[in-house]
This record gives sequence, C-alpha cells and structure tokens, in this order.
Amino acid sequence: MSLTVKPPPPSSSVVDLSPRRMLLLLLLVLPPPNLMMTSSPFTVALWRRGNRFSANNICQYLEKPDGGLTVRCSGLRLTQVPVGLSNLTIRLFLDKNLLSFLPTDSFSDLLLLNELDLSHNQLSSLEAGCFRGLESSLRFLDLSSNWLSALDPAALGGLRAAANLTHNPWHCDCRMQLSMPQLDLDPSSLNEVVCQTSDLPNLGAVGMPLVLLVEDWDLCLSVRRTTDVVMLVTMFLWFSMVIFYLVCYIRQNQEDARRHVEYLKSLQSHQV
Repeated sequence: MSLTVKPPPPSSSVVDLSPRRMLLLLLLVLPPPNLMMTSSPFTVALWRRGNRFSANNICQYLEKPDGGLTVRCSGLRLTQVPVGLSNLTIRLFLDKNLLSFLPTDSFSDLLLLNELDLSHNQLSSLEAGCFRGLESSLRFLDLSSNWLSALDPAALGGLRAAANLTHNPWHCDCRMQLSMPQLDLDPSSLNEVVCQTSDLPNLGAVGMPLVLLVEDWDLCLSVRRTTDVVMLVTMFLWFSMVIFYLVCYIRQNQEDARRHVEYLKSLQSHQV
C-alpha cells in the first residue's frame, strides 16, 4: 500500500509579493486625499500653484462677528507669502515659516489688514513697496526674530504702525534713522532693538539700543559730509576743466595770431 506525500502548507513567514497584493497594501497604507488634514505641513506640496501656495488650502480661517477674518498660516515652512488670501483678512499670522524676503505688493489686496505677524522667519530684505496698500489700515507689525540688518524707508512707504523689531542683527545707519519716525516701536521692546553694527563704531554705538543712538547722534551726518566732499571735488574738477579749456583757447589764439602776423610780413616782403 503506497502513501502519497502532500507538500507542506506554505509557511506564514512567506509573503506574497505579487503586483496585485502590493497594490492592495498601498491602498491600505495611504489615506484617501479627502481625509488628509489641510493644516498639516505635509500637504503643502499637494497644493502648490506654480511656485506659490494657496492660502485657502493650507491656512486656518477664523471669522469674527463683524465679518473680518483672522488667517493663521503659522509653522507651515512657507518660503513665500501664500496666494488667495481673502480681502476681508484683518489679522494675518505668517510666523514660524521660512520667508527670506518680501517682494513688492506682497499684501496689496489686503486693504483691511490691521495686524501682520512675520516673526520667526528668515527675512533679510524688504523690497520697496512690499507693504503697499497697508498704509491706512495696518496698526501692528511684528518683524521680530528675523535676519534684518537694514530698514529702507522705501520698503515702509507711508506705513504708520506699531512695530516689534527685536532680535534682528541691525546695522544702524542713516537709512535706519530716516525709517524710525515712520514706526512706533513697542515700548516694552525698545531696549532689545540693538545695533550689532554701526556707521559709528568708534563712538560705542555697537551694542547700544537703536532708540538711544538715534537720539544722541546724527547717523546721517557722515552721509552729508561725504556728499559735501563729493560736491567739492566735483566743483574743483569742473573749474579745473574750465581753466584748462581757457588756457588752451588762449594759447591757440596766440598761435593763430602769430601765424597771421608772419603771413602779413611775408606778403609785404614780396611786394617790396
């Protein structure tokens, strides 16, 4: 009597790696798109429009009873100001991102914006007109904890807002002095807006609060002196050129007169 030996059942440690099984595993692991949290930083890449991000898909909106909106786009690792912000926005939080500069007309459509928080970014430059459109509405601007060293008056335009400028590597120069009257610094932070470098290093300006430096010294004095020197040098060169031209003109006329006299003498000698 013969015995038929059946093969052993497959071990549970053997995994079926067929294409159909792999597809099913992927469908189980990946969540459906409509269940993903729109406020998560990982969804930013899913909602890119060219090189800009859509605020409608990544930012959180909170509507006020008066109809205004508070828009919070904090901690999303944004490298640019998102597009599609509602023109009803009155408070905008863009803090804790990776913004490195603000281009012209970054907020020109937000005519009702009252508060703008740009703290804890990597801002190192503000282009002229970056706050255009906010001159009459903006009341508070937070630029703390960035990489700003200069504050150009052209960037502020006609902006009048209380500002927090603390924790930036400021270089105190004439441009900073001209920009200060346009901003009402937060009194609690005045001593923390410190000059890390200055056009007056030999006078102990480095490490001094900006407000005290502006009050005690005229940071534009060196600029005016330089301008005066340039004007004097320019005038000297201009007068030198005029004198040189006159000397050359007189010498040329004298040479022409001498040749004319010699010519007349030669004619008289021939006639004789």
